[in-house]
Amino acid sequence: LTFLSNNVFLLQRITGTLALSVFTAVLGSLQFGYNIGVINAPQKIIEADYNSTWIHRYSEPIPESTLTSLWSLSVAIFSIGGMLSSFSVGVVSEWLGRRKAMLINNLLAFIGGGLMGMSKVSQSFEMMILGRFTIGAYCGLASGLVPMYVGEIAPTNLRGALGTLHQLAIVTGILFAQILGLESLLGSEELWPVLMGITVIPTVLQMALLPFCPESPRFLYIVRCQEHHAKSGLRRLTGRVEVSEDLAEMKEEKRRMDMERKVSIAELFRSPLYRQPIIIAILLQLSQQLSGINAIFYYSTSIFQKAGVESPVYATIGAGVVNCAFTVVSLFLVERMGRRTLHMLGLAGMCVCAVVMTIALNLLEGVPWMSYVSMLAIFGFVAFFEVGPGPIPWFFVAELFSQGPRPAAMAVAGCSNWTANFIVGMGFQYIANLCGPYVFLIFAAMLLFFLLFTFFRVPETRGKTFDQISANFHRHSQSMMDMDLGMELDKPSTELEYLGADGTEH
Repeated sequence: LTFLSNNVFLLQRITGTLALSVFTAVLGSLQFGYNIGVINAPQKIIEADYNSTWIHRYSEPIPESTLTSLWSLSVAIFSIGGMLSSFSVGVVSEWLGRRKAMLINNLLAFIGGGLMGMSKVSQSFEMMILGRFTIGAYCGLASGLVPMYVGEIAPTNLRGALGTLHQLAIVTGILFAQILGLESLLGSEELWPVLMGITVIPTVLQMALLPFCPESPRFLYIVRCQEHHAKSGLRRLTGRVEVSEDLAEMKEEKRRMDMERKVSIAELFRSPLYRQPIIIAILLQLSQQLSGINAIFYYSTSIFQKAGVESPVYATIGAGVVNCAFTVVSLFLVERMGRRTLHMLGLAGMCVCAVVMTIALNLLEGVPWMSYVSMLAIFGFVAFFEVGPGPIPWFFVAELFSQGPRPAAMAVAGCSNWTANFIVGMGFQYIANLCGPYVFLIFAAMLLFFLLFTFFRVPETRGKTFDQISANFHRHSQSMMDMDLGMELDKPSTELEYLGADGTEH
């Protein structure tokens, strides 16, 4: 009953403007997920199209090695686009503002979707590859801008739940891509360009809705010094006329920020104040990409085939449904159990599932029912991923930093995520061929490392203001440097505490 009443209270705190703004922002995350998943289903059909283009140009079939290289490039260049653009998240978001940056970013999605959709008609695999690069660049910016905007407009007690929606939109996008990629729908020889180009639909919707969403009040007040506009945005987002408490927190953060110089990416690593949180941010992103989730989706089809599933593609879609369902579970648990606890629970569960998977895959030939154990391990692995390492790293980074270093930190974290994604995408096939089923033991060892790191190094941020979180790191770094500033840090970390609010859940 208490759980239900708490959730009703949380829902009452969500105004129509806040719901519209979060929904509009995560349309960018939906496209991110869609373009991750869309390339897998029609692989053979697109390869055949590359071959017919080659025959049309050179009157001979495409060499096997050239086809493999072109296909690998079509898949991997998406990550290269994301890697390069994610580095500019900080600059773009400060220059244009969060909302306008998302609006202008949609031009990249239009260009990318158009190039991919027209590549078959134009008989040009170069257009397809360039389109993948452009849509990758769009997704790189979206992967930083969306969690930043949502984290800044969300009330403290809803930041985790609303932050999880970024990951929910990503996995929903992947699921849409898997379903639409079925041969009976858009994954056919004639319709695959529509499958690739349909990504412009959420682009149009986001461009139509963004003008009705307020700019981040935190950005307006702290970066642009526009108190009147920030108050107006806060009133729309909270539904309250009196917003002095929210403004007091921003004032304190701005006061502290004015005392610091502008933080560059290099300074994040040089300054003792930021070194620990940026290392945490990078390792959280790596815990997502190096967890083995991509390996699971790679192996799932062959495991389902061995288990006697007639259409393994439907079983893979089933794994996608589990993906979405447990992201929703995480959404409700993240403000109840905390980020750190959920992340550790997810990592521990994945580690156990990876070991079970290794045993099951090795015994598969002699013990036929082991295929069902491995299927359960796949679903378990996916479920635990979406409880912790899937959603949490994205918004955790935005929480670890105050307004000054946040854009640079989001750029570094986003780039490390995309780089790890690229390395796994390019290197996994080779390692899987080398190690066979034992490849999951490598992931189990990595998951154990990330679990221990989270236990010893990662703080809990649930219910804390941005300023309180950064103050904890200030305390830590100052005690390590043996500085005599302890008295300053004993003061309440925000003006909210003077007003009687402690920033925790009610």
